[in-house]
Amino acid sequence: MAGFNPAEYIRQVRSEARKITWPTRKETTSSTIAVFIMVAIASVFLFLADFIMANAVQFILSLGA
Repeated sequence: MAGFNPAEYIRQVRSEARKITWPTRKETTSSTIAVFIMVAIASVFLFLADFIMANAVQFILSLGA
């Protein structure tokens, strides 16, 4: 097994860190809005699915009573 060289590790980390490209403010804003819209759509879908299934189960259980 090769030995661990902390100085070489730091050099590699700094080299990789220079390659990072951060999103612009506009990209961040549009991505955030897209996430909020998708969360809202998923929430409505899951609410409706739960509501329909709960009513279906309630209906089926009421048939036996």
